[in-house]
Amino acid sequence: MLEPLHAILVAHLYLPEDRTPTLNSPTSSPAAFAALGLPSSLLQALDQTGYEQPTPIQAQCIPALMEGRDLLGQAQTGTGKTAAFALPLLARLNTQYQAPQILVLAPTRELAIQVAEAFETYARFLPDFHILPIYGGQAYGIQLRQLKRGVQVIVGTPGRVMDHMRRGTLKLEGLTALVLDEADEMLRMGFIDDVEWVLQQVPQTCQLALFSATMPDVIRKVARKHLKSPHEVRIQAKTTTASTIRQRYWRVSGLHKLDALTRLLEHETFDAMLVFVRTKTETVELAEKLAARGHACEPLNGDIPQNLRERTVDRLKRGQLDIVVATDVVARGLDVERISHVVNYDIPHDTESYVHRIGRTGRAGRQGEAILFVAPREQRMLQAIERATRQPIEPMHMPTARDVNERRIQRFRQQIADVLGSESLEFFQDIVAEYVHEHDADPLKVAAALAFMAQGDKPLLMDENAPEPAREPLPKAGRREPRERAAGPGRSKRGARDDSHQAEAGMRTFRVDVGRAHGLKPANLVGAIANEIGIDSQHIGRIQIRDDHSTVDLPEGLDSALVNHLKKVWVCGQKLGMEPITGGGSSSGRNKPMRGSFKTEGGFKARGGPKGSGGFKPGGGGPKSGSSFRSDGGGKPGSGFKARSGPKGSGGFKPGGGPKSGFKARPKLGTKRSS
Repeated sequence: MLEPLHAILVAHLYLPEDRTPTLNSPTSSPAAFAALGLPSSLLQALDQTGYEQPTPIQAQCIPALMEGRDLLGQAQTGTGKTAAFALPLLARLNTQYQAPQILVLAPTRELAIQVAEAFETYARFLPDFHILPIYGGQAYGIQLRQLKRGVQVIVGTPGRVMDHMRRGTLKLEGLTALVLDEADEMLRMGFIDDVEWVLQQVPQTCQLALFSATMPDVIRKVARKHLKSPHEVRIQAKTTTASTIRQRYWRVSGLHKLDALTRLLEHETFDAMLVFVRTKTETVELAEKLAARGHACEPLNGDIPQNLRERTVDRLKRGQLDIVVATDVVARGLDVERISHVVNYDIPHDTESYVHRIGRTGRAGRQGEAILFVAPREQRMLQAIERATRQPIEPMHMPTARDVNERRIQRFRQQIADVLGSESLEFFQDIVAEYVHEHDADPLKVAAALAFMAQGDKPLLMDENAPEPAREPLPKAGRREPRERAAGPGRSKRGARDDSHQAEAGMRTFRVDVGRAHGLKPANLVGAIANEIGIDSQHIGRIQIRDDHSTVDLPEGLDSALVNHLKKVWVCGQKLGMEPITGGGSSSGRNKPMRGSFKTEGGFKARGGPKGSGGFKPGGGGPKSGSSFRSDGGGKPGSGFKARSGPKGSGGFKPGGGPKSGFKARPKLGTKRSS
């Protein structure tokens, strides 16, 4: 019993003053997830995902929701609220019943996909689990097939959920729980009336949970009207980031993180570095990879015996170690003044963990550096961290191969100077002098040969033609040309106009085999291209829509593998068949290769967009036919969405699909909740 108590006291002593927990504080470090009564299947998923301790909102919400109580929660994005409602509701789910039991309403398509992805992650060990995100901009046919097949969890936007309910394709008689996520955002976007309508249709026994970052009067009125004696949770946003810490981020995909970290280690001047990952397994794997690259590095996680953890920390303090790869929990009590850099190799699950992580540097008045690796699909968490810390996190530029080579040469020169200044070299001087005399050799060449011997098999310089580990942020494009107007009388016959035009500098024109006759709108094309190759929509240039085809300007140097992939993508029921137009490039820089930005090895997948970002997949619209999100891996977000349609509200439904005018409201479902 002494060791756990000692660990608690140590953690208490090393927390910053304004973050010191108390036993009665609602924001103190809560008990482990197992103590909250979650079933083993969920605990197993949490362990594999890297969750070690509940956040304050999770510790307060999970027990109440598992008891079946209604809940009113006020918390910012990034506090871990998705897990706070998903875990207890999954714990009570009946997987034998193939009908909607849980409904989550989200204000945007992106959030709906993100929440659905989280549910699937937590439910990976639940048998026969099925979840379906439904939102506007996706073909109805796909959603109808999955609803007919049977799903237990629906995550959707209010408008599309209403449409399905009125059609009778979404029946809520068996609904046991409904969650309103980001209610204030739904109010701001004008969805509150739709939300009220949905609330009136659910069974009276349905458990309700409402989460909102703010509590305007309208939201409180909704809560008073529909929630029954709710358990209230309020998590205050904290701003405890030290001013001595400089925060930067780098956008990098998972496949290129190791290369990016390796370059950072070579280019950044650091005393000691703490690298954070999510899971215990990753601490060992990453530490081994860094050690193989010549760095003095060791892992630190909860599975390592206490005496070995203490030895690792002691070696870090003494300067015998330069890098420690750790998980959140074991590093919370770590107080080593020489830690100059904290690298968030994996973005944390919540803002609270981020603050704890970077608090390990910038101590005792010293300047600290905090670097965050952010995948494209993690942009939302980056914004949440900035809001929580109330400090901007500046983008950083990854050192190029030339930068790394210059630093290596500097270090090599410094090593020579250090040896000349501190070592006794008489013995080696005699050997070299004899060799020069016997062979009449050039002393400079002899010194170069010795340097070559000292370097060994490892080359001193990097290949400057090697691919960059991730894409550099592109410069913001100038003002775009106006989008083409809708066809007016007499315009349709002019569809055969010349497609050639002078693209902006750095852009090239491509032709696609989908046009006005197929119902194409600019947003359809932008959404498909952006999600397929991970390109930001601001880097998609002029679009011209013709009758049976269209043209679009894309960054010059786009990798041929990505172009070939886009050929197979479906938009508005047609394959894009993308081809470059001869003469459609920019006036300057044509045919020059682009470094890193849009190469397949530079951070953009040739299939699917960023996971969870609505990544389209060639061949149709929505989750895979015949499989919604499942615990066995079927239809995962980012791997099962297809490019039949563009972003929400952009049209692009399959012919014969989509909302139709003249829908009649069906009789209200279930027993109304009392108002």
